[in-house]
Amino acid sequence: MTTLRYRIAALYKFGHINNAVRHQPRLKTLAVANGVSGTLIVAEEGINGTIAGPPDGLEAVLDGIRIIPGFDDLEVKESWSNEQPFTRMKVHHKPEIVTMGVPAADPRVQVGEYVEPGDWNALIAEPGVVVVDTRNHYESRIGTFTGSDFPNTDNFREFPEWVEANQDRLKGASKIAMFCTGGIRCERATAHMIEQGFDNVHHLKGGILRYLETVPESESAWQGECFVFDQRVSVVHGVEQGTYDICYACREPIDDADKNSPSFVVGVSCPLCVDKTTDEQKRNFAERQKQLRLARERALVESE
Repeated sequence: MTTLRYRIAALYKFGHINNAVRHQPRLKTLAVANGVSGTLIVAEEGINGTIAGPPDGLEAVLDGIRIIPGFDDLEVKESWSNEQPFTRMKVHHKPEIVTMGVPAADPRVQVGEYVEPGDWNALIAEPGVVVVDTRNHYESRIGTFTGSDFPNTDNFREFPEWVEANQDRLKGASKIAMFCTGGIRCERATAHMIEQGFDNVHHLKGGILRYLETVPESESAWQGECFVFDQRVSVVHGVEQGTYDICYACREPIDDADKNSPSFVVGVSCPLCVDKTTDEQKRNFAERQKQLRLARERALVESE
């Protein structure tokens, strides 16, 4: 039997959507009808998400987004998987499509200078350039660009605090080069930096995903793997699935060494969190894992 191939689309676009909430049920219905799963966020300031499904089904959903006035030129970053990387379809209406909590950081008003993936290596190699990884600590831990600064945030809301704490060094940079997974966090981050008075702010167009898709591995300045927010966990050059799994207790990416540790218990603990949770929490995690296993077993029996 031929393995079903799933087309994955990471997408976002800042713009103006009147009464954005009305698109929530329409896109949810369209996605479910076409076998598409994943997450979309719609807001008055734009749309963001990652979705996956059969090629034709996914295209139908993308067409359903592109009919929104001003979104006909929506770009997507594509990859493929032999398995559906999402378990269900969610469409949320929120105030922001990526949450920083700073209203003045509006990419529709101002944004940094885009840098094409093919020009990125030369930029970050220039003397005096500060390269900023705007992602969270667990993402940066498994892969980043050579010489990057890590804000070590737990979530994107903490990024403005990091900028405030590092103002002197950032203002002394010849240029500031920022990057994230798909480009959306950088759009908001550069808008915030400009609003705070920084000059020469640049960001990687299309993010790491576009870079891994277009820059040959032999010419790459990327080290490690890129964390993604779906069941693939990480991707490598060519946007192929990487080697990491996820610890379902702490949501940290884990490798083979972590899984071979005595501290690793599926769904309960890993070396990164075993000392950070109580015995009661571990018992709750173990019960949750048991219920998940039983649910999977029931589903298998019902499908036979």
